[in-house]
Amino acid sequence: FMVSELKRAFEIGFLIFIPFVVIDMVVASVLMSMGMMMLPPIMISLPFKLIFFVLVDGWSLIASSLVQSFGTG
Repeated sequence: FMVSELKRAFEIGFLIFIPFVVIDMVVASVLMSMGMMMLPPIMISLPFKLIFFVLVDGWSLIASSLVQSFGTG
């Protein structure tokens, strides 16, 4: 049971991490192309990450995947 839950946790973490990395890379490349090297990309990308998480109903997706992992265990 413990190994299956750890596996599921890594899967959920990976699926959350990938879109956020893509947002970071896009924001950083746009800032660099505009010549804004001194502006930290996290200042611009954090609101986009929060908006993305809210728009895809992130808390509900995380909660439902956790409940499903207990059901299939």
